[in-house]
Amino acid sequence: MNIFRFAGDLSHVFAIIILLLKIWKTRSCAGISGKSQILFAVVYLTRYLDLFTTYVSLYNSVMKVLFLATSGATVYFMYVKFKATYDHNHDSFRIEFLLVPCALLSLVINHEFTVMEVLWTFSIYLESVAILPQLFLVSKTGEAESITSHYLFALGSYRALYLLNWVYRYMVESHYDLIAIFAGIVQTILYCDFFYLYITKVLKGKKLQLPA
Repeated sequence: MNIFRFAGDLSHVFAIIILLLKIWKTRSCAGISGKSQILFAVVYLTRYLDLFTTYVSLYNSVMKVLFLATSGATVYFMYVKFKATYDHNHDSFRIEFLLVPCALLSLVINHEFTVMEVLWTFSIYLESVAILPQLFLVSKTGEAESITSHYLFALGSYRALYLLNWVYRYMVESHYDLIAIFAGIVQTILYCDFFYLYITKVLKGKKLQLPA
């Protein structure tokens, strides 16, 4: 554990809180991609299958339970409780184009060819691109609400901070994980355009608009 990882985890939790509060308070899923939320749920399910078999620390276990529970709650809100407010028409990204390549890549490039390791690797690859349906939705609708923008910024900050975590661990512990680093770089790059627009528009009180 180090300050960058802890800050990244806090940013991740903050993003989830923003999303769930947005849905619950407005009683609406408008502007949120259900497909991205499904992908994130798959990420956590495949990554945290070791919850009941491997104990690392109380902090680690609590975070695993938190991510599993909140991702399940978000999917439930979007596809059951507030289904009528979900924008199916604009949320049209073909997620099989993300799932299949990530699955194949995890079978080819991994640290160890075991079920748990391949699933962990798959979750890392999938998380790096899971935000694409959300960015695609924002691009199709032309703009994002401020609260949705805050959610995306916090989520992107989480991954950027984790990159700093890997740099720190390499410098201090001489430890590195090329798969996690590569996926983190890809994920951060996907957010770059959004980060720029967030800083230049949302923080100045303007609506965020992505080019169609």
